[in-house]
Amino acid sequence: MSAARALSLFIVPVAAVAAIGLAVERLNLLPTRSTAAIDLSTAATEGWRETPWPFHRDQFGAGRAYATAELRLTLRAKIGFCDCAAGVSDDEELERIGDVSLVDASLKAGPPGREIRIGHMKGRSRAYGGSGAGPSAVLSIAFNHRCDVMVATATGGDLQTREAEALVFLGSAPALAWVEQALGL
Repeated sequence: MSAARALSLFIVPVAAVAAIGLAVERLNLLPTRSTAAIDLSTAATEGWRETPWPFHRDQFGAGRAYATAELRLTLRAKIGFCDCAAGVSDDEELERIGDVSLVDASLKAGPPGREIRIGHMKGRSRAYGGSGAGPSAVLSIAFNHRCDVMVATATGGDLQTREAEALVFLGSAPALAWVEQALGL
Protein backbone atom coordinates (compact mmCIF):
# COMPACT_ATOMS: atom_id res chain seq x y z
CA MET A 1 0.00 0.00 0.00
CA SER A 2 1.35 3.40 -0.91
CA ALA A 3 2.05 5.99 1.77
CA ALA A 4 -0.51 8.35 0.18
CA ARG A 5 -3.22 5.66 0.29
CA ALA A 6 -2.41 4.81 3.93
CA LEU A 7 -2.49 8.50 4.85
CA SER A 8 -5.89 8.99 3.16
CA LEU A 9 -7.32 6.00 5.07
CA PHE A 10 -6.23 7.71 8.30
CA ILE A 11 -7.22 11.31 7.47
CA VAL A 12 -10.80 10.62 6.35
CA PRO A 13 -11.88 8.95 9.63
CA VAL A 14 -10.09 11.59 11.71
CA ALA A 15 -11.81 14.36 9.74
CA ALA A 16 -15.19 12.64 10.19
CA VAL A 17 -14.68 12.33 13.95
CA ALA A 18 -13.66 15.99 14.14
CA ALA A 19 -16.74 17.06 12.16
CA ILE A 20 -19.03 15.01 14.42
CA GLY A 21 -17.35 16.50 17.49
CA LEU A 22 -17.87 20.02 16.14
CA ALA A 23 -21.52 19.30 15.35
CA VAL A 24 -22.10 17.86 18.83
CA GLU A 25 -20.47 20.91 20.40
CA ARG A 26 -22.47 23.36 18.25
CA LEU A 27 -25.75 21.56 18.93
CA ASN A 28 -24.98 21.53 22.65
CA LEU A 29 -25.43 17.76 22.87
CA LEU A 30 -22.58 17.17 25.26
CA PRO A 31 -23.96 15.64 28.46
CA THR A 32 -23.78 17.63 31.63
CA ARG A 33 -24.73 16.68 35.16
CA SER A 34 -26.43 19.97 36.01
CA THR A 35 -30.18 19.82 36.52
CA ALA A 36 -30.69 23.56 36.52
CA ALA A 37 -34.15 24.91 35.84
CA ILE A 38 -35.14 25.52 32.25
CA ASP A 39 -34.28 29.01 31.03
CA LEU A 40 -37.64 30.14 29.71
CA SER A 41 -36.28 32.88 27.48
CA THR A 42 -36.95 31.45 24.00
CA ALA A 43 -40.01 32.13 21.88
CA ALA A 44 -41.24 28.51 22.13
CA THR A 45 -41.33 28.85 25.91
CA GLU A 46 -42.82 32.34 26.00
CA GLY A 47 -45.62 32.51 28.56
CA TRP A 48 -44.40 29.45 30.48
CA ARG A 49 -43.15 29.88 34.05
CA GLU A 50 -41.76 27.36 36.50
CA THR A 51 -44.03 26.53 39.43
CA PRO A 52 -43.63 24.31 42.51
CA TRP A 53 -44.01 20.54 42.05
CA PRO A 54 -47.71 19.94 42.88
CA PHE A 55 -47.66 16.24 43.81
CA HIS A 56 -46.41 14.15 46.71
CA ARG A 57 -42.99 12.58 46.28
CA ASP A 58 -42.77 8.94 45.37
CA GLN A 59 -39.97 6.60 44.27
CA PHE A 60 -39.30 8.81 41.21
CA GLY A 61 -39.03 12.04 43.19
CA ALA A 62 -40.23 15.45 42.17
CA GLY A 63 -39.78 16.71 38.67
CA ARG A 64 -40.37 20.13 37.17
CA ALA A 65 -43.71 21.91 36.91
CA TYR A 66 -44.54 24.67 34.45
CA ALA A 67 -47.62 26.74 33.71
CA THR A 68 -49.08 29.27 31.31
CA ALA A 69 -52.24 31.28 31.95
CA GLU A 70 -54.34 28.22 31.00
CA LEU A 71 -52.09 25.15 31.01
CA ARG A 72 -50.14 23.26 33.62
CA LEU A 73 -47.42 20.74 32.76
CA THR A 74 -45.46 18.45 35.03
CA LEU A 75 -42.36 16.71 33.75
CA ARG A 76 -40.08 14.13 35.33
CA ALA A 77 -37.62 11.40 34.45
CA LYS A 78 -38.16 7.76 35.33
CA ILE A 79 -34.75 6.18 34.92
CA GLY A 80 -34.72 2.52 33.92
CA PHE A 81 -38.52 2.33 33.99
CA CYS A 82 -39.30 2.02 30.28
CA ASP A 83 -39.57 -1.02 28.00
CA CYS A 84 -35.98 -0.99 26.72
CA ALA A 85 -36.76 -2.84 23.49
CA ALA A 86 -40.01 -1.19 22.35
CA GLY A 87 -39.97 2.14 24.19
CA VAL A 88 -43.26 3.96 24.64
CA SER A 89 -44.73 2.35 21.54
CA ASP A 90 -48.30 1.62 22.64
CA ASP A 91 -51.04 2.88 24.93
CA GLU A 92 -50.49 0.09 27.45
CA GLU A 93 -46.90 1.22 28.07
CA LEU A 94 -48.02 4.86 28.32
CA GLU A 95 -50.66 3.82 30.87
CA ARG A 96 -48.08 1.88 32.90
CA ILE A 97 -45.49 4.65 33.12
CA GLY A 98 -47.65 7.79 33.04
CA ASP A 99 -48.46 10.08 35.95
CA VAL A 100 -52.21 10.49 35.30
CA SER A 101 -53.03 8.89 38.65
CA LEU A 102 -51.18 11.72 40.42
CA VAL A 103 -53.82 14.10 39.06
CA ASP A 104 -56.84 11.82 39.59
CA ALA A 105 -56.79 8.03 39.92
CA SER A 106 -60.37 7.78 38.65
CA LEU A 107 -59.60 9.17 35.19
CA LYS A 108 -60.18 6.79 32.30
CA ALA A 109 -58.27 6.57 29.02
CA GLY A 110 -59.92 8.36 26.13
CA PRO A 111 -59.51 7.58 22.43
CA PRO A 112 -56.37 5.73 21.34
CA GLY A 113 -53.18 7.74 21.76
CA ARG A 114 -50.87 8.85 19.02
CA GLU A 115 -47.17 8.67 18.33
CA ILE A 116 -45.14 11.79 19.10
CA ARG A 117 -41.52 12.85 18.73
CA ILE A 118 -39.55 15.10 21.08
CA GLY A 119 -36.05 15.77 19.78
CA HIS A 120 -34.60 12.39 18.78
CA MET A 121 -36.97 10.51 21.12
CA LYS A 122 -40.25 8.82 20.23
CA GLY A 123 -43.21 8.31 22.49
CA ARG A 124 -46.98 8.63 22.82
CA SER A 125 -49.63 11.12 23.84
CA ARG A 126 -53.13 10.25 25.07
CA ALA A 127 -56.07 12.05 26.67
CA TYR A 128 -57.73 10.87 29.89
CA GLY A 129 -61.07 11.99 31.29
CA GLY A 130 -63.71 11.23 33.86
CA SER A 131 -67.44 11.55 34.35
CA GLY A 132 -67.27 15.06 35.82
CA ALA A 133 -64.10 16.24 34.11
CA GLY A 134 -65.08 15.98 30.43
CA PRO A 135 -63.46 13.81 27.78
CA SER A 136 -60.00 15.35 28.00
CA ALA A 137 -59.22 16.38 31.57
CA VAL A 138 -55.58 15.26 31.41
CA LEU A 139 -53.08 14.67 28.64
CA SER A 140 -50.40 12.06 29.29
CA ILE A 141 -47.17 12.31 27.29
CA ALA A 142 -44.17 10.00 27.55
CA PHE A 143 -41.05 9.62 25.41
CA ASN A 144 -37.93 7.63 25.95
CA HIS A 145 -34.25 7.16 25.30
CA ARG A 146 -33.46 3.47 25.62
CA CYS A 147 -34.68 2.32 29.07
CA ASP A 148 -35.15 5.84 30.48
CA VAL A 149 -38.41 7.70 30.03
CA MET A 150 -39.56 11.28 30.44
CA VAL A 151 -43.17 11.57 31.60
CA ALA A 152 -45.23 14.73 31.15
CA THR A 153 -48.78 15.41 32.31
CA ALA A 154 -50.73 18.41 31.00
CA THR A 155 -53.96 19.86 32.35
CA GLY A 156 -56.09 22.90 31.53
CA GLY A 157 -57.28 24.40 28.26
CA ASP A 158 -58.84 22.35 25.48
CA LEU A 159 -57.23 19.14 24.26
CA GLN A 160 -55.90 20.45 20.92
CA THR A 161 -54.35 23.53 22.50
CA ARG A 162 -53.00 21.52 25.42
CA GLU A 163 -51.29 18.95 23.24
CA ALA A 164 -49.92 21.43 20.71
CA GLU A 165 -48.54 23.83 23.32
CA ALA A 166 -47.14 21.05 25.52
CA LEU A 167 -45.33 19.40 22.59
CA VAL A 168 -43.90 22.73 21.38
CA PHE A 169 -42.69 23.50 24.90
CA LEU A 170 -41.16 20.02 25.38
CA GLY A 171 -39.41 20.28 22.00
CA SER A 172 -38.01 23.74 22.69
CA ALA A 173 -34.26 24.05 23.06
CA PRO A 174 -34.28 24.94 26.77
CA ALA A 175 -36.79 22.24 27.75
CA LEU A 176 -35.06 19.63 25.61
CA ALA A 177 -31.72 20.55 27.19
CA TRP A 178 -33.14 19.88 30.66
CA VAL A 179 -34.75 16.61 29.45
CA GLU A 180 -31.41 15.44 28.08
CA GLN A 181 -29.64 16.38 31.32
CA ALA A 182 -32.24 14.59 33.43
CA LEU A 183 -31.92 11.47 31.27
CA GLY A 184 -28.11 11.68 31.37
CA LEU A 185 -27.70 12.14 27.61
